[in-house]
Amino acid sequence: MRIDGQCHCGFVTYEAEIDPDEVLICHCTDCQRLTGSPYRVTAIVPETAVRLTGNPPTLYVRIAENGRQRLQYFCPECGSPLFTTGTGEGAGTWGIRWGSINQRAALKPTRQFWCRSAADWVGETAALPGVPGD
Repeated sequence: MRIDGQCHCGFVTYEAEIDPDEVLICHCTDCQRLTGSPYRVTAIVPETAVRLTGNPPTLYVRIAENGRQRLQYFCPECGSPLFTTGTGEGAGTWGIRWGSINQRAALKPTRQFWCRSAADWVGETAALPGVPGD
């Protein structure tokens, strides 16, 4: 599936070819802190499937709980998280942050990991009262 996306302010833009079955939820504590949310949704793609079409993102390097280096790319203007990858063998795979994808409504997660860190109320949100806008 061909997608395009951008950060919140539009400074960083990209295009990519993704497999819609490779959309994942991560509940790890790093993803929770990096998003300020209970989990992060990411489309996993080969590095060669991503093409930057605007300004370059900024890089933040983090040592993950598993000891591996994680490269976190974000917009230098608005701070939106955009991509993640690893080093060495892990550098060939990128994660595109779901919220930055323009076609995100068509992308549903197919699996999740780091579930031991999941907030115990995540599955209960559908039962909460809600309104269509604010």
